[in-house]
Amino acid sequence: MKKRIILRFKRNTVDKPIVYRLVKDYDLIFNILRANFSPRADSMLVMEIEGMDENFEKGIEYLKSWNIDIEPIEQDINRNDSRCVHCGVCASVCAPDALYIDRKTMKVEFDYERCVACELCVKVCPVNAMNVFFD
Repeated sequence: MKKRIILRFKRNTVDKPIVYRLVKDYDLIFNILRANFSPRADSMLVMEIEGMDENFEKGIEYLKSWNIDIEPIEQDINRNDSRCVHCGVCASVCAPDALYIDRKTMKVEFDYERCVACELCVKVCPVNAMNVFFD
């Protein structure tokens, strides 16, 4: 199983080795796609987690035991290539560099694997080439 999820940490859980335990105790592989941590406020982590179904479910239950809010990312960002004019506005707001300008062709490329579905590109695209697709 492989899923993208958003974890929302309360202030009292930020300093705990929670992600380490997902790897060590539940044999899960993770990729941090986006993080926003603060020791004095609630924090957020966008992760892609992969592992056996049973381990995945146990890992999710472990997170819930720490009172961590878990939100599945049930949306994907898509680009309508026929509408895209390769202006680069989307690339300028894409923090994980999922959208970037290929300097050889000067066209905007989209690396879906890096996308964290933040929707900033959808909001700024002047020709509405970027859109949200819900599962």
